[in-house]
Amino acid sequence: MAITQIENEAFNICVDGPDAAPALLLSNSLSCDLTMWDEQVAQWKKHFRVIRYDQRGHGLSLASPGPYTIDQLGRDAIAVLDNLDISQAHFCGLSLGGMVGMWLLTHAPKRIMRAVLANTSAHMGPPDLWNGRIDIARAGGMQATVEPTVTRWFPQLFHQRAPQTIDRMRAMIRGTSVKGYIANCEAIREMDQRDSISAITNPTLVIIGSNDPATTPQAGRFIHDAIVGASMVLLDAGHISNVEQPAAFTQAAQKFLLRIGNTTA
Repeated sequence: MAITQIENEAFNICVDGPDAAPALLLSNSLSCDLTMWDEQVAQWKKHFRVIRYDQRGHGLSLASPGPYTIDQLGRDAIAVLDNLDISQAHFCGLSLGGMVGMWLLTHAPKRIMRAVLANTSAHMGPPDLWNGRIDIARAGGMQATVEPTVTRWFPQLFHQRAPQTIDRMRAMIRGTSVKGYIANCEAIREMDQRDSISAITNPTLVIIGSNDPATTPQAGRFIHDAIVGASMVLLDAGHISNVEQPAAFTQAAQKFLLRIGNTTA
């Protein structure tokens, strides 16, 4: 990992895999950092030059004053690629990362080859939902958000089966900047990409968690149906499907990115 100054702003960036391999940019969820992708990177670095970065307001990246916008977060992703002199990359983003991916596919489609949009939504209302989460963080800090978040992210059976993983996710949430969390919540609250994503023409895979209460299967199917020619995979998982079902997620995304076989609805 390395802290890189991009236009005088600090971003934590990690690069794995051969320099000559196709680039793959990974974009993290709200309240996570780039380590959420650890199990995928172990496999994907064999085939790709994998670039991970902590989203603005997360991990070791800067937490600049908010509110943020999806446009701003999308431009951060482009800046990461520019900093590494990468003209074009594959993309995989989950939740907030998938929202950034939809922005990239509509505003900078030539920078993206194939894209995986996982456990995400083109619009997440109502505003009071996000105002409530913001109020909780302001009143109690990130600690107050930990249990509601891991309860929402993972089914109870997974809590029982993988307590160490749940503890790792708790630590990730707890380590997120309160200021950054609030500013990113504000970005999601104001986001509406329901109309714009119909213009996407890049090859796109939508990964949906069948038990996801946050970005629901209906939200995922909306994205799939809006993007002509998009593929879809349904995983038996909640919201953070790459952590709950790492092998299935890794395989599904890799097959799509390497153009192996067909991925269908």
